[in-house]
Amino acid sequence: QVQLVESGGGLVQPGGSLRLSCTASGFTIEDFAITWFRQVPGKARETVAVISLDGIKMDYGDSVKGRFTISRDNAKNMVNLQMNNLRPEDTALYHCARQKYGTYGLAAPYEFRGQGTQVTVSS
Repeated sequence: QVQLVESGGGLVQPGGSLRLSCTASGFTIEDFAITWFRQVPGKARETVAVISLDGIKMDYGDSVKGRFTISRDNAKNMVNLQMNNLRPEDTALYHCARQKYGTYGLAAPYEFRGQGTQVTVSS
């Protein structure tokens, strides 16, 4: 069955960095765009980054542009999110998700997501 498992979250000071990983199984990852989004209780879900199925095209939410970098290694069934210069407002539960077949974009629908990894930015 389709599974997405996130890892790499934790507690970091403002200005620090974290690298999140998403490991996929149960499907051919190179057939799908993958996205990272974050969720804070009481707030709307925010998509922070998306990467095309071949890794050539990436897009970022305005709040993370220039600080976050998404990448993928289809041979390892992994998508990573490098987060630099973290801010307290980046604190959230981060999920990776598989977008629907044939779709791409920050607003494109997803159909499967992982359980998430918590990122807390605090001094």
